[in-house]
Amino acid sequence: MRCKDRRDNGAVEMNDGEIKVDDNVDAVSEDSAKDKSGSAGQPSTIQIRWLQRGLEQAGGKLPLFDRIGQKVSEKTVRSCIRSGWAEPWFNNPIKPDWLVCRLTEAGREIALASPLVPDEEL
Repeated sequence: MRCKDRRDNGAVEMNDGEIKVDDNVDAVSEDSAKDKSGSAGQPSTIQIRWLQRGLEQAGGKLPLFDRIGQKVSEKTVRSCIRSGWAEPWFNNPIKPDWLVCRLTEAGREIALASPLVPDEEL
């Protein structure tokens, strides 16, 4: 398959309409990964809260904005995709640079197994 379009967020739309994410774009540095997560493969508090919000939505759609209207960090979105907890869902025709995602089965399991993270703790 050939790339149709490369987005600023690292998503690539393939000719067949499938969306793939370039794993090499914005790789998380070791220092930033240590800041928020306990160990490799474990989601941070921010990642867990974002994943848990997908449990509330039809189809496991993950929010583009937090509860106070701030855009969810690209770093959070991409790291969850790389970890297999979220997946690109579809292209947003109005804002093609926004990556619309949904929970994967692994993301759903983590969100359900983790203690609820209230918004005020973030």
